[in-house]
Amino acid sequence: MHNHSITALILTYNEEKHIARCINSLKEYCKEIFIIDSFSGDDTIKIANKLGAKVYQHTFENQARQFNWAINNCPITSDWIWRVDADEYIEPLLAEKVVTCLQNIAPDVNGIYVNKKIVFMGRPLLHGGWYPAQQIKIIRKRYGASEDKWMDEHLIIFSGTTISIDGDQTDENLNDLSWWTQKHNNYSGREAINMLLMEYGIGSRDKEVRPKFLGTGAERKRWLKMKYIKAPLFLRPFINFFIQYILKAGFLDGKQGFIWHFLQGFWYRFLVDAKIYEIKKQFDFDNGRIEQYLIENYPLAELI
Repeated sequence: MHNHSITALILTYNEEKHIARCINSLKEYCKEIFIIDSFSGDDTIKIANKLGAKVYQHTFENQARQFNWAINNCPITSDWIWRVDADEYIEPLLAEKVVTCLQNIAPDVNGIYVNKKIVFMGRPLLHGGWYPAQQIKIIRKRYGASEDKWMDEHLIIFSGTTISIDGDQTDENLNDLSWWTQKHNNYSGREAINMLLMEYGIGSRDKEVRPKFLGTGAERKRWLKMKYIKAPLFLRPFINFFIQYILKAGFLDGKQGFIWHFLQGFWYRFLVDAKIYEIKKQFDFDNGRIEQYLIENYPLAELI
């Protein structure tokens, strides 16, 4: 007998600014809310417990492995799992559409795409290719997981089909730019490794989003990323900024859009390239030694 209830999974680390907003956007619609915390030093756990969430702690490796640990180890009783980042919240219209949809969902549907909306410095980024940027955020239990990637991971389903719901899962981080740049400095190291693993073809292709120009948003994004990886180091951040800010009209999002596209679309991508160059230089640009380093230090985990 199938049930149509939803369990929300939220990964946290020092998210006291965001966690109440996140949980409160889900409480009315989810049967249970699990927090998988990476040993926060602030009041994240205290706030989550007060709001009725079930808190588990687990050592963090990366987002993908933390999420997959959660779906394999938390006592989830719902048929459906909704992945929500701590600095995200669910717009009521989306939540209501999801609940209604699940009541009569076809048995072969195992994943649901929703809109990802980014709000940066108080402004929604509605241009430059950042919206609606649909992603699978809801999966049927036992029929999906996160692909095992060090960065830019997506949820995937193992079988069946997906549907799309037009509603917003909003990412609005309330921290300042100093925090944002430090976070992206940390991200850039993981993204450098991620791109090198993709460049050298290290990974399980059958358990990843497939690159496909005319596919879903995630498949098209992965196809573009594979093209990006083949472009010359240090030139590609300039191209990326030009495409997003000029050709895709990112400039229509005002000063906040300019800051976002310059930092996210150029500075961050340039920093990733610099770290890729640093690793390659360390091994004298010897492909064999680079590949061996990646295999030894960044082994892939099983999804399930």
